[in-house]
Amino acid sequence: MSPTALAASAWIPIVLAAALAQTARNAAQRSLVAQAGTLGATLARFLYGLPFAAAWVAALHALPATAASVPPFHAGYFAWLALGAMGQLAATAFLLAAMKQRNFVIGVAYSKTDALQVAVFATLFLHELPGWVTLLAMGLATAGVVLLSWPRAATPLAGGARSWAGLAAIYGLACGAGFALSAVGYRGAALQMPGIAPWLVGAWGVLWAQLLQTLVLGGWLALRERAALRATAAAWRVSVLAGGMGALASAGWFTAFAMTSAANVRTLGMVEVVFSYLVSHRLLREKLTGAERCGLLLVLVGIAALLFA
Repeated sequence: MSPTALAASAWIPIVLAAALAQTARNAAQRSLVAQAGTLGATLARFLYGLPFAAAWVAALHALPATAASVPPFHAGYFAWLALGAMGQLAATAFLLAAMKQRNFVIGVAYSKTDALQVAVFATLFLHELPGWVTLLAMGLATAGVVLLSWPRAATPLAGGARSWAGLAAIYGLACGAGFALSAVGYRGAALQMPGIAPWLVGAWGVLWAQLLQTLVLGGWLALRERAALRATAAAWRVSVLAGGMGALASAGWFTAFAMTSAANVRTLGMVEVVFSYLVSHRLLREKLTGAERCGLLLVLVGIAALLFA
């Protein structure tokens, strides 16, 4: 493979590494939920990740191989970055709202449509229209993730078929839209920095985004749920682990967004679901159901189609 081809495909191992780091972050974050609640655990990811993000920025500017001047940030860059950061927070809020509904399973299933919504928003806002193979890959992977997210013991859904258009469904779609806008916002911010090395764009993007998210979510919790702040501080060891792995994962996502389209990154990023699923079931020694096997196969086929495209 030529050096040019290697450079063009460098985003692939970066996304895979980010997905692995995010799997570790999710495991640490889940253990915080019981103590600090979902929003408290979410804040720990941003707040305790800030020192790691700042250290990564400082290291890149200090190392001879990557030393460069501070990028020329401007209003357009921060507008896209704010869209990504706030979209991520809004998606978390909508997911919580969906889970509070009686038919929360439907809400969670709809939230998995974020990859398909990325294609729509990227086309509208960034004029990056995915090719038909990429769209096929996104569709297959999304169907697989929905199958994996469906509970083994199906619960009766109040309202029957009408539940698929109920409040839980609306919250789920809004959650997916939030995550999709987040990906598009981060990609848009990266496009505002032409000529800047991708790893530098990624490092600064993580630092600015996590600072904004810490201020917004931390301010909200300081006003409404101070107990959550105390809980994350009490569990500082797990919080630091979640923050460190979260910063590492985010650095990978941001760097990849500076290299290729949001649709490519988000579709390949679905491999995180496979990592998480295999790890959890390996630890629990549970056998896969037929639907789960089909889900894993669809995700892997979708990812393979994207890579070969």
